[in-house]
Amino acid sequence: MFTESRKKALRAAFPHTVPIMAGFLFLGFTLGILMRTSGLPLWYPMVTSCLVYAGSAEFVTASLLLDAFRPLETFLMILMLNARHLFYGISMLDKYRDVKGFHKFYFIYGLSDETFSVNCSAEIPDGIDREWFYYYVTKLDRLYWFVGCTAGSLAGAVFPFPTEGLDFCMTAMFVVILIEQLSKKENIPSAVIGLAVSLLSLILFGANDFLLPAMLGILLILTVGQKPLDRYFLAASGTKADDSHPTDDSHPTDGSHATDDSHTKGADDVC
Repeated sequence: MFTESRKKALRAAFPHTVPIMAGFLFLGFTLGILMRTSGLPLWYPMVTSCLVYAGSAEFVTASLLLDAFRPLETFLMILMLNARHLFYGISMLDKYRDVKGFHKFYFIYGLSDETFSVNCSAEIPDGIDREWFYYYVTKLDRLYWFVGCTAGSLAGAVFPFPTEGLDFCMTAMFVVILIEQLSKKENIPSAVIGLAVSLLSLILFGANDFLLPAMLGILLILTVGQKPLDRYFLAASGTKADDSHPTDDSHPTDGSHATDDSHTKGADDVC
């Protein structure tokens, strides 16, 4: 039943997914065209968008389906391509802790890079059901991908399209998401750590093998350094509160409450 609580959650979730919609519709359209121009049937992009739902793996699948049957090699390749989802899942354990039933399995299945980015960092307004907010972000992202793949498959069956360079839109979308996250002061240390570890892994392991070591390094550093980072966030929030709301000698209680509130907000904002 579509209750008022679900309507509010949908209205709150949709704006967060608009950048993802732009990227998924275009990239899904590209995948549909690629599969059709490769000679695969019309329904393949539609089915893979539902059953596989892993953008980079689906692009690889387009070529694997036309190659010799090598299940072990395919398994290892897809595992390496999507190993980052292991870390996404660990990061979301706390946020999904109270989710039960069908939603729990659905959130695990629908945890893409973009869905993780939104659900991990979004500031959910007061009065919005968090579980339904997470659900609609996940649902909308999957819908965009399915519609894009289906449209591309239908278009590819009628018109020939050049596909060179079209997959760059995924990179562009991640750049937009990164810029949005950097607008929040508390995200800057994590972004710097991620960039530094990724560059170091790229130098040490090369372009083909750097992703998994980079993920492990980032996870280790952020796990070990969680308390120092929390202290930094709290200190930054307290300084900001003190600068913008100086304490009045005649109202010491109000000033202390303002500082405490800002401290609490700083801790809650940490993803």
